[in-house]
Amino acid sequence: MTNQYPVPSNDSAIAALRWALVFIFLFFGIAKFAQYEAEGVAQIARNYPLFAWMYPLFGVRGASNVIGTIELATGAALAIGAFSPRISLIGGLMGMCTFLITLSFTLGVTLWEKGYGFPFMGSIAQFLFKDAGLLAGCYAIAIFSARKAGLAQD
Repeated sequence: MTNQYPVPSNDSAIAALRWALVFIFLFFGIAKFAQYEAEGVAQIARNYPLFAWMYPLFGVRGASNVIGTIELATGAALAIGAFSPRISLIGGLMGMCTFLITLSFTLGVTLWEKGYGFPFMGSIAQFLFKDAGLLAGCYAIAIFSARKAGLAQD
């Protein structure tokens, strides 16, 4: 029996994923330039070894601006990657690094806030756990792009 309904292509699925990630990196990156977001990020990042050095050097706003610039560059690479598989691969890898770093924050913060208890997540856990799905999305983009660029085989 043949399928009577058209099935979208893998390319269209990757395009939907790409533009969703561009949207996320764009708006999260822009938010890093706002005071409220800079202070929120500082609560987690200020004491984290990968970022702690930035706070004495640049201050809360400056450190957040650096992070926001990286997020905007990642979003731009993903967007340009719609036309260039190699740039898309770079954007996918940048996104993977971003989400691996943010997920590593789970090793040093309280995930189950007082009054909630497992399995009810507090705000920090909610903020961080979504990045597992975003990491998987960037991984899919990177693999797809490496194949499109002829750098990997099926």
